[in-house]
Amino acid sequence: MKIMHISTRLILGGSQENTVFSCAGQADAGHAVSLVFGPIEGPEGNMLPVVRRHGGIETIETPNLIRELSPRRDLRCLADLRAIIREHRPDVVHTHSSKAGVLGRAAAWREGVPAVIHTIHGLPFHPYQSKLKNAIYIAAERWAARRCHAIVTVADAMRDQALAAGVGRAKQFETVRSGMIVEPYLDDSKSMTETRRSLGLPEEAFIVGTVARLAELKGHDDLLDAFAPMMRSDPNLHLLWVGDGYWSDRLLARVRDLNLSDQVHTPGLVLPETIPDWIRAMDVVVHPSYREGLPRAVVQGLLAAKPVVAYALDGAPEVCIDDETGMLVQPGDHQALAEAVFRLRADPGLGARLGAEGRRRCRGPFDRRTMVDELERIYRRVIAETEARA
Repeated sequence: MKIMHISTRLILGGSQENTVFSCAGQADAGHAVSLVFGPIEGPEGNMLPVVRRHGGIETIETPNLIRELSPRRDLRCLADLRAIIREHRPDVVHTHSSKAGVLGRAAAWREGVPAVIHTIHGLPFHPYQSKLKNAIYIAAERWAARRCHAIVTVADAMRDQALAAGVGRAKQFETVRSGMIVEPYLDDSKSMTETRRSLGLPEEAFIVGTVARLAELKGHDDLLDAFAPMMRSDPNLHLLWVGDGYWSDRLLARVRDLNLSDQVHTPGLVLPETIPDWIRAMDVVVHPSYREGLPRAVVQGLLAAKPVVAYALDGAPEVCIDDETGMLVQPGDHQALAEAVFRLRADPGLGARLGAEGRRRCRGPFDRRTMVDELERIYRRVIAETEARA
């Protein structure tokens, strides 16, 4: 098949990793794969070198595919995407993220692509923005859902929330877990002590870690609110923030104001292939994000057999199952967040049990090869249905 993926920005992020692994797996399977994306800017990293290292994926940057709403540039982008699709004549157009999802589906539908697929990695409408913005996003998603054949979601919660908002029809949806390279997380040959030594982290500290952009709604302020009082009296309690973003300066200034710079480790952006080591260095993986599809960091922590604490929202409870594979707390409950971590600190056996069960449940469904196989099945079904209607 000729498969074209369209994504707004190839930053270092969960949806981008999902897209790149899909492209790589499909190229390895013998398909002709192209990846269309907009300009890559800002402090949030760049996945393009990973794509180019693979070598089997055609990359196409289109200048008007930008994240911000811009009616003039969005219309230009729609024309650009239609021209690209017309030139390449793909069998499948698979869109990712909100802007690329709306414009990409519109362009592919108008050009009569046999299979138009969209993945919801996280919905653009949510409780933490204005009613007007939500109304615009919901209207756009409803419109775009009528211009695709299938909608893939990384979590059942995304399907349920979309349908509740009137986006799409139930028969359009299929859940496909967001695949990753699982083997490095399953490798227990290197100890936590060795890993910390290689990363320059204190070997004896109790490290509460998170992997997320330093950005709004990711919960870094909650970590400070929950743990700073105890950290002042317990120098052995440390935080590890892996990632960077637009809130970096403000968050690091707050750390300095709290006199916790020696106990909050901030390596910034790290190479994606080093994430397993950073997680291996953590005693507990926490993910206090207020908005997710299904958080990859939670899955990565479970694959590494680490105890995980997450906010009970969106797709997180589908993998971080309370007292079975991890611990869930209500969003914004700083006391419960701290109590969950301290419970794990006091009972290493509990953390080992939760982590082992999380690894057992996640290793198959979140393997990138499982994702690629599931996507191909959906593509072929949709193409067959399109041909049957012709």
